[in-house]
Amino acid sequence: MNPKKYAAIASFGLAVALSATPPSAIAANATANGIAEVFNHAITNDPGKSLIAVEVNYKPGEKSPPHWHSKSAFIMAYVVSGSIRSQVEGEPVHVYKAGQTWYENPGAHHIISENASKTQPARLLAVFLVNTKHDALTTFDK
Repeated sequence: MNPKKYAAIASFGLAVALSATPPSAIAANATANGIAEVFNHAITNDPGKSLIAVEVNYKPGEKSPPHWHSKSAFIMAYVVSGSIRSQVEGEPVHVYKAGQTWYENPGAHHIISENASKTQPARLLAVFLVNTKHDALTTFDK
């Protein structure tokens, strides 16, 4: 599958996840670390692939440790609220604001992922196009 097709599927997945998941369901799925899976479905016209959406809630000033995602995962990230500072290894640091998106190629090393604000919370939706039989979606550096 080519990158343009991945981006189109991820964009569609974002729209589905945002429109089909009521806020109460997201809150019910939230975990202690602010991460919740909000959508997970096999792609029927692309056997062996699935679309998974994960919501990440950052408290003011909170950050995630450097990490890797599943080697089969193409990721499209969407800032739902607040602002997110992000850097994939080999690329410059960016601050994304509510409504902005970026992508990460399979095998990318995400070295910075944090709330850019010390006073306001931030919320991010990460949409994974991944092999249905995948390894861990996120593996933190040791």
